[in-house]
Amino acid sequence: MSTIFSKIINGEIPGRFVYTDDDVVAFLTIAPVTMGHTLVVPRAEVDDWTTLDPGLAGRLMAVCTKVGAAVRRAFDAPRAALIIAGFEVPHVHLHVFPAWGMEDFDFKRANPNVSPEDLDLARDRIVAELEKA
Repeated sequence: MSTIFSKIINGEIPGRFVYTDDDVVAFLTIAPVTMGHTLVVPRAEVDDWTTLDPGLAGRLMAVCTKVGAAVRRAFDAPRAALIIAGFEVPHVHLHVFPAWGMEDFDFKRANPNVSPEDLDLARDRIVAELEKA
């Protein structure tokens, strides 16, 4: 069975993409812990990050580095957070988001009610920063 992330990657469900290549995509989550919260996801459906092919794991980290730098600049944040949780969807995904303090790492603070316009603006800001790099 296809995961929700595969459906987003394949265009069956809309997604706000900030990055795509042959192996990895990055798109905004609809419930950000901070504005700009992006998921970096392999196209391959792998459930557990510890079973990733080392080359693909390296690609994911390379994309996280690019996206992390972009979200820091786009939101004037002192840090870019990186979390691998893996319980929400059985498809490897790395959470990258701007962070100002440890309180930003609390998924209980995620906002599921962000307007589509605000998500579009966040995407545009990240894309603009990626294009500058």
